[in-house]
Amino acid sequence: MKILLSIFYAILLCDQIANGYRILGVFPLHGKSHWIVNEALMKDLARRGHQVDVITHFPQKKPIPNYKDISLKDTLPPTVNNISAADLERFGGSPKIPVLVQMGGDVICNLLGHPKLQELIKNPPQDPPYDLVILELFASPCYIAFGRHLKVPVIATVTSMMHDWLNEVSANPINPAYTPSMFSDYTQRMNFKERLMNFWAIHFHTWQFHYYTNHHLTFVKKHFGIDVSNIKDLYKDIALYLTNSHHSLNGVRPLATNVIEVGGLHIRDDGPLSPEVQKWLDDSEHGCIYFTFGSSVRIETYPEKIIQQIYASFEKIAPVRVLMKVAKEEDLLPGLPKNVMTQPWFPQISIFKHKNTRAFITHGGLGGTTEAVYYGVPMIGIPLFADQHINVKNYVTKQVAISLHSIYNITEEKLTSALNSILKDPTYRDNIQKLSKRFVDRPMNASSTAIFWVEYIAKYGHVLRSPELDLYWWQRCLLDIYAFIFIVTVTVLYTAFFVLRKLKRLLFRSHTCAKKDSSTMKSKKNK
Repeated sequence: MKILLSIFYAILLCDQIANGYRILGVFPLHGKSHWIVNEALMKDLARRGHQVDVITHFPQKKPIPNYKDISLKDTLPPTVNNISAADLERFGGSPKIPVLVQMGGDVICNLLGHPKLQELIKNPPQDPPYDLVILELFASPCYIAFGRHLKVPVIATVTSMMHDWLNEVSANPINPAYTPSMFSDYTQRMNFKERLMNFWAIHFHTWQFHYYTNHHLTFVKKHFGIDVSNIKDLYKDIALYLTNSHHSLNGVRPLATNVIEVGGLHIRDDGPLSPEVQKWLDDSEHGCIYFTFGSSVRIETYPEKIIQQIYASFEKIAPVRVLMKVAKEEDLLPGLPKNVMTQPWFPQISIFKHKNTRAFITHGGLGGTTEAVYYGVPMIGIPLFADQHINVKNYVTKQVAISLHSIYNITEEKLTSALNSILKDPTYRDNIQKLSKRFVDRPMNASSTAIFWVEYIAKYGHVLRSPELDLYWWQRCLLDIYAFIFIVTVTVLYTAFFVLRKLKRLLFRSHTCAKKDSSTMKSKKNK
């Protein structure tokens, strides 16, 4: 019986592989947090039986069936544990689109000249050829040209909610009255001033991004030999958008048919805890706090005054314990409290799953906060830059987090107060467990949803693409309709006015003539 079952599963696997697609994954951005989401998708597709060739800075350490790396490792400076407080100060808390395009766009587009990518462009495989391109959209739209070059549909991943500038080029409806810019800290209930600023931010970011990325067409011409007049035209080749968002977290908003939410796609076991960390958590009878600023930002680079305030607060909440991610422990300020353990890396999901984990201190990155929601761990948010502000604000609005707004405003009193509220007020844990249920409760999990739609596009191509993309901007805005209605209305009103004026004159003349006739008759009688 076991032999028959083995043969049956082998036949199923062979059939699956025989019907698999060949997919090119294009992920030239060297941000680890972005890669985690895209890696999960590509691995899932490989397990499904599709052949995936993946352009990445993070090649696999062990071979995976159906998965081939096209490695760009060491072609750019690493970002893992390599961003200091000073770096963030230069970048600023709000987005500077020119800087974003330069760091995450121009530098990335330059990689098209890499020998491995040149070989792929000039001699793409034909045994079999590619059926699909999956790429991440961040700040380097030059890579969208791979789809046109290979004559296959393009699927774009967005490792956050839809960027402000993607709504226009995807024909995804956005209403600034209740849909906040991803770079704001507004909720979906805005007052007049907030709606005004939100309207300005969304449209200004959109204009800025496309203006500053338009020169990427020189890379497209140079490396692909494709002439495009405007950078927005490249986006018309995108058949589907997979966004790392979910309505339970990011709010209810309209989405185009080809925009699919797969928030939580990256969530899966990340390995066992080390014996040291396992014992630390098991012995944390009063609970444990997990503190990290993600895969890139180094906590230890912040000013001594801030670190001292954090130490004092952690010492005050003892015997509650703390796990604190510190990339370079030798750079950390001396005086670490005894109830704090530091390591350069922790298996985050395994920590969230532990029964003694009571709270999560976070910079508000979407990946980590999504994991915290999934496992029902309330948060304290200290947003540093970009979409982290709106992420934290969303969680505060849902009463599953407390925001400290800025790390430079942290004091021992503020942090201790926030920690005590999270630890002692059951409201936060109750709310996040309810939110977790809403987040998890869907027809298919994020991985199955993504795979279904990837295969759908591979089968049917651009069938989900909005017809709006074929209209001129003035047609999309119905300006011609409004102009027609205006002209017709003015014409009707003018005609009515003209007719009434003529009638008035005719009536006035007839009345005058009647008076004259009456006067004439009277004068004749008097004679």
